[in-house]
Amino acid sequence: MIPSNSPFAKSSAQTSFGVQSVIQTLGKSEATLERFAWLGDQFAIAEWTRATDEAQTAYDKPGHHTLSCYLQGGYRTERQKVPGRYGAPTFLCALPGEHESQWWVRGRMHFLHLYFLPDHFTRRAVRELDMEPRELTLADRTYFQDEQIAQLCQSLLHFDWEDRDDLLRMNEAVHQTMSLLLRSQGVRKSGVTPKGGLAVATRRRLADYIDCHLTDTLTLATLADVASLSEFHLARMFRTSFGMPPHAWIASQRLDRARGLLRSSRLPISDIAAECGFANVSHLSHRFKDALGVSPQGFRQIIGLDL
Repeated sequence: MIPSNSPFAKSSAQTSFGVQSVIQTLGKSEATLERFAWLGDQFAIAEWTRATDEAQTAYDKPGHHTLSCYLQGGYRTERQKVPGRYGAPTFLCALPGEHESQWWVRGRMHFLHLYFLPDHFTRRAVRELDMEPRELTLADRTYFQDEQIAQLCQSLLHFDWEDRDDLLRMNEAVHQTMSLLLRSQGVRKSGVTPKGGLAVATRRRLADYIDCHLTDTLTLATLADVASLSEFHLARMFRTSFGMPPHAWIASQRLDRARGLLRSSRLPISDIAAECGFANVSHLSHRFKDALGVSPQGFRQIIGLDL
């Protein structure tokens, strides 16, 4: 059910998560999958329609987060644990990967799903909220409203889901959606007291040091000195507090900076590669294609900054 001709199908499927369980669940409840696409960065999107007198849908810990946006109908759809509350166009549901839910679906519906990994969500906590990934999760929310998020979700319908350029524009919109969702629907995990990670001040010091030295050759020994820890303890505690090992965090920061410079400046790509700590343009291009399926120059052309 996942189109094989999607520009991101092959690379994303190799490291994908289990959206098939949701697709199968909805298929059993008379829902029709109209479109599906990988958007790069392991984001996935699906457009659904459903027309039924009454059907029951149950989700059982799908493992990935889901943001659902109602586009049409849903006026008689309710979740069993919150009876009497019904959906409507522009209404949103946030469904964390570990959630379990049962729904009564009645009448016609048209809705959009965004699927993303918990890591996508919690890693933003470090960058955008100065929080550890262990402290935060997506709230389990049924039928909330957020005008900005709803508008972004609705805008995704107007793109060609099989066009490489449009998929990249959709990727940008989904990143914006994730930042908004983090701030409005990110909640601290109940009963969790993070232990074994870096002290808040140490985590900030490391994040600031990496940000200021992306053009340098950063080693585990260098970071251990910054944190005043042994290399062994730094490696273990860094992953705990940042959600990924040091090399992966540094690589993600370099890629994020490159995307920002490609989007906001007219610097030559060779200068951007150097500014972000990539060995050369080829190195930057390889990393960019792995993440987004397009070269830095292609990215610039798509967003209208081709020189």
